Amino acid sequence: MMTTDNENNFISRVKRALKVPAKDNRQYRHLFPNPPKEAVQSVLKRIENRSVEQRQELLHQLIEAGKPINLNVIAKKDVYAVAAAIAGLVQENEPEWGHAKQVAVWKHPLIDRLKLADALAPQDVAVHETDFADPETETDGRNRIRKQIIDAFIGVTSADYCVADSATLVMKTQPRLARTVSLVPTIHIAVIKIDQIIADLKELYTLLKHDPDYDRQGITNCLTFISGPSKTADIEAVMVHGAHGPRELHLFVIIGGESSGRAKK
Repeated sequence: MMTTDNENNFISRVKRALKVPAKDNRQYRHLFPNPPKEAVQSVLKRIENRSVEQRQELLHQLIEAGKPINLNVIAKKDVYAVAAAIAGLVQENEPEWGHAKQVAVWKHPLIDRLKLADALAPQDVAVHETDFADPETETDGRNRIRKQIIDAFIGVTSADYCVADSATLVMKTQPRLARTVSLVPTIHIAVIKIDQIIADLKELYTLLKHDPDYDRQGITNCLTFISGPSKTADIEAVMVHGAHGPRELHLFVIIGGESSGRAKK
């Protein structure tokens, strides 16, 4: 590990290479030039003003991009249709270990509207939310949720964005939205609205940079990118799904009126 002197010497060398005065203590975001405001505004305006037809085209692009990587993209009219479809997946699948079916879900506004506890009640399936009083201090709450996620065979999350051209879910780390829900259970189900689909990484990074939370928080401690279920071909070049995470990934996209409020006709 570097000492303070070594750190200072290293930073001084970087400043000299960048031709920055030694006493200049700019933050990381100020070390890199910003793109022209016109270019940024053009990208933001394009996203904001997408028509219903353009959003449908992005959805179709996402569905096609998901096929080669085993990402199952399913469009549904509303939260009720999504809840019914998830209940169907729970009924069709069996846990890889244990006997009782358990589902772990994010404590998230969109996931809350699914009312999965009610939808799964006829099957007597326990639904565990990633919610407890204080994620920083309540050790018992963290341990309880950790065990529930480990015991669950399906994890249900939302996402911040979905990149159409690479079929990639993008999730910012936030309190009460445990990353393990998307990593530990055998089956990962994600639910988004159609206006959360964006075209490419250029649009993603433009949105992230101009997110109102960016100036308050800076870069979050984790930004997760998920493209399809877990897979590896490390052993004898044989593709295996589920080696380091979920073996299945289902993405439900809500296309009803409430989900496309920003779209223009």
